[in-house]
Amino acid sequence: MSRKPETLHEQREITYDTEHWTHLDALRQNARSVILALADVGCEAYVYGSVARGDISVNSDIDVIIPHVVSSFKVELALGKGIRRELVQATPSSVMKGHLHLDADVVVSFPLFRMLSREREFYRWGGLASVCELGSGARVPGVNKKLLLIVPTETGHQEQGIIGQEWYAAKVLGVSPAIAHERVRVLTRRDTMGRTGVYRTYQIREDETFEEAAKRLSDNDPALRRTIRRRK
Repeated sequence: MSRKPETLHEQREITYDTEHWTHLDALRQNARSVILALADVGCEAYVYGSVARGDISVNSDIDVIIPHVVSSFKVELALGKGIRRELVQATPSSVMKGHLHLDADVVVSFPLFRMLSREREFYRWGGLASVCELGSGARVPGVNKKLLLIVPTETGHQEQGIIGQEWYAAKVLGVSPAIAHERVRVLTRRDTMGRTGVYRTYQIREDETFEEAAKRLSDNDPALRRTIRRRK
């Protein structure tokens, strides 16, 4: 279910109960084990989103990102092939990413070609935690899909709406104001027009690699070839 943007002008204090802390700890330990397995094959990875921030729900997924180009062979050597492998591209001009679904709740993503700085900022915008932060229990600030800035506290978190306060959220998160305005525009437009989906989703066949699939798609898509050339 999509989460509607929320206008919240004042800070709101949220206190986590024991069940929340227990569930959060389990998710973070699982995320840490995935990231450590990737580190063993030389892949730097992070968890992002609610698991990094702490404002999880019972339906929260573990989202792991490798923010640099890496051989899919290395990823699958560390983690196995998973239950679903797919290529996803949000728009014709955006980076194509491999998604490796390890189970119903864990997704590892990695770019098939170089990411732009604003694409990397997207993950910091949502909250990006390293393996060291997972190990120490540290949580990070970030903005959720309701456009609430989540700032961790000892007992839970503080949250505040960022619509009209994009500059403040960008400053707290150390990202550019441009990414803040972009995310507000995308999510508010989605709220008024409904989910618009992504430009491309392709299920990887059992007998092909992520790179082989991306090459075949680019051979038949001039827009994708142009996007790749601009990233070199």
